[in-house]
Amino acid sequence: MGNKHMTSTALVANNLPIPTAAGSLDAYIGAVHQIPVLSVEEEQRLARRLHDDGDLAAAQELIVSHLRFVVHVARGYSGYGLQLGDLIQEGNIGLMKAVKRFDPEVGVRLVSFAVHWIRAEIHEFIIKNWRIVKVATTKAQRKLFFNLRKSKTRLGWMNAAEVSAVAKDLNVSEREVLEMESRLSGRDIGFDAPDDADEEHAPPAPVNYLEAHDADPADAYAAASGEADALEVLREGLARLDDRSRDIIRRRWLDDGSKVTLQELADDYGVSAERIRQLEANALKKMKALFAA
Repeated sequence: MGNKHMTSTALVANNLPIPTAAGSLDAYIGAVHQIPVLSVEEEQRLARRLHDDGDLAAAQELIVSHLRFVVHVARGYSGYGLQLGDLIQEGNIGLMKAVKRFDPEVGVRLVSFAVHWIRAEIHEFIIKNWRIVKVATTKAQRKLFFNLRKSKTRLGWMNAAEVSAVAKDLNVSEREVLEMESRLSGRDIGFDAPDDADEEHAPPAPVNYLEAHDADPADAYAAASGEADALEVLREGLARLDDRSRDIIRRRWLDDGSKVTLQELADDYGVSAERIRQLEANALKKMKALFAA
């Protein structure tokens, strides 16, 4: 749902239609404010029908009668640069979840129970859409995000004392407060946005300094393919050697550890170091012939 049109399905309460895709956001808000608020007795009766009998008509009436409250909550998040219609739609999802889980036996009004679900859905939407790069990923960071956003609206840039006070109130470190403040104060930059010569202090688009001139896909594929071919030839060459020659090549050139000496191999095989050198040379010659083929 955007600021011009609604995307919710049509709902009817007390014969009052709620605007759908053909209606404007203002018309929707006006309509939901005309829906009568349920009394305690009416709310309890509908909640019991839903809870005990699974009555979907009762669920619909509970939802529709509380849509005005979602609008009220969503308006409190209008400072995040997101469309009010989108915030209302997410809040409506939270309201539906709350109605589904509402237990009339607990003894509280639905509006008191639903506010937590409505805000949770709106919070999740803001975190996902406020920035392409996520500003808050953990529960503690989300709490800091919303509280610090509210504080910065009132205070602007915070001094050391204010940072310390916020950190103490939210039970986080001062470093986390400063880091979140930096994230909130940054601005998004289009990856390939053209440079504006009139904006002297505007940061350059990332594409201008992140381009990898040596990352041509054709070259990368050719290099990877050539490496794979070389490994296959190496395996085939080793397979054609006798066991002793293969062991000499492996221990002299292929082991991850330190390269063994000719004398160490000579001692292991009971021959001279010169003989080991000859075996190594012959083995390398045979393998080179495969590469040249």
